[in-house]
Amino acid sequence: MRVLVVSAPLVGHVFPLVPLAVALRDAGHDVLLATGGGGLTAADAGLAVHDIAPGFDFGRIALRVFPRHPLIARAEMAGTAGTRGAGLLFGALNDQLTDPVVALAARWQPDLVLHEPFAVAGAVAAARLDVPAVRQENALFDGRDLVRATTARLGAALRRHGLTDLPPPAAALAVAPPSVATQAGWPMRYDSYVGGGELPAWLREPGERQRILVTRSTLTGPGDRGPMPAVVAAAAEVDAEIVLVRPDERSARSLPGNVRVVDWIPLDAALPASAALVHHGGAGSVFGALAAGLPQLATIGPGDRRHNAELVARRGAGLSLRPRDITAQALTRLLSDEALRAAAGQVSREIAAMPPPADLVARLAAVV
Repeated sequence: MRVLVVSAPLVGHVFPLVPLAVALRDAGHDVLLATGGGGLTAADAGLAVHDIAPGFDFGRIALRVFPRHPLIARAEMAGTAGTRGAGLLFGALNDQLTDPVVALAARWQPDLVLHEPFAVAGAVAAARLDVPAVRQENALFDGRDLVRATTARLGAALRRHGLTDLPPPAAALAVAPPSVATQAGWPMRYDSYVGGGELPAWLREPGERQRILVTRSTLTGPGDRGPMPAVVAAAAEVDAEIVLVRPDERSARSLPGNVRVVDWIPLDAALPASAALVHHGGAGSVFGALAAGLPQLATIGPGDRRHNAELVARRGAGLSLRPRDITAQALTRLLSDEALRAAAGQVSREIAAMPPPADLVARLAAVV
């Protein structure tokens, strides 16, 4: 069968779709990934990729949309807007994506459209062609809520293609471990393509001291330095090796002796030899630490980051703090609190018991 995979043109949205797309390809199906921006690097995984968003600039969309909705914009920056902020941003994005995705689908004639909840343009294309659509979750929100919030902003795009609403998907793929978040659909183990980068030999094995990895968002914008400045400020008082992954220039300017720096690395390969992960609160980072069974400190921030961090803390698998509240004591607790480590290990085993992407290929083929 021919499978059109549609994602928002953002690395953190595209990469979680790659393992299933590769599994479909390896099973003999024709797969075309429709995305743009940084997501085009998924071609490095051997996938055929089509650019549906030339010149994409997410910041420009935010600057156009948010001033018209100041209350939602303020809540989005505080992380309290729920799906309202995502609906605004991704409604505007999908309004731009719908025409090129529908046109691509009309030319390529897929038998199935697989899309993420932030890329409802894929569902529009499936409805227009009368082929099944399948939603693959890649966040910790309920994808049904995300699709509703986005579709509510798509009236003009729907009308352009002869639709008044979107039909329900033929199936949904739920990746959140049930003890952390509830999602509807067929369970599938979260996996993610990690892109390029080489793992230095010293990161493959535990160091002399416990190691804390520190990452930041792949998006630029307010708060994009994430937890790094606060971690650097506290690092000298922490008995650990602290590794900043892809730090911004300011954070890496003057570092204590126990802090090291690396560029882009395959994070999933570095986690097994580490003791904890500190990150910006993105869903991919949350999933990565949970899958590895590591305690994590997820910082509270804009968009879904507060929601994600609070889910981690509620499950007992890590800490939820604002970046400015990160202290040496909090970092030390990540290493010493056995309750955090035990809960993270429980979730890791829960994720490992979920079916891998390759196991879903036959079920998807049966949908067509």
